[in-house]
Amino acid sequence: MAKSKSSWIQRHLNDPYVKKAQKQGFLSRAVYKLQEIQEKHPLIQPGMRVVELGAAPGGWSQYVAQMLKGRGTLIAVDLLEMVPLTDVFCIQGDFNAAHTLEQIRKLMAGQPLDLVLSDMAPNITGMKAVDQARMVALAEAALSFAEETLKPGGDFFIKVFDGSGIKGLQVALKKKFKQVSIEKPKASRARSSEIYLLAKNFYL
Repeated sequence: MAKSKSSWIQRHLNDPYVKKAQKQGFLSRAVYKLQEIQEKHPLIQPGMRVVELGAAPGGWSQYVAQMLKGRGTLIAVDLLEMVPLTDVFCIQGDFNAAHTLEQIRKLMAGQPLDLVLSDMAPNITGMKAVDQARMVALAEAALSFAEETLKPGGDFFIKVFDGSGIKGLQVALKKKFKQVSIEKPKASRARSSEIYLLAKNFYL
């Protein structure tokens, strides 16, 4: 087990995206997944209202804040405490909890969102069926949040694990969004089962 952990740490430290993130001052390598999607499907523009679910450690939030250029509102939510970030409202809590939702709505000032982002993942057990079921449950909760908070025409970008339940999520998204696609950014490790669902143009 120790050898396996040591090997993972070594691979992580040698990862070109990890090195790039450290050089550019980002809190995680995951930022380059969102950056690639932004370049391919521009989602973020100054003046937007954005909520990121599962935001810790904060790499995506840093990037979104840069794209907003000080104009707009970015709310980052996570169960874990985050370091303070410039132009980011950080909320520690469960986005499904009434208290957390109340904080989000207060910051939204009665306005709907332009974009909901989610890079959440459950605690991994190593049992594929269990992990997949937990991931689908998280995604369904995030979709419910998006449906309640997005404006017509808003967008939703979420991480999932490829496997059972994904087709059902795609069907649910297609009932609420005009365009739905599967994305696998280059920064997403090839051996990882993670993929991303991009849902654009929400309609009520």
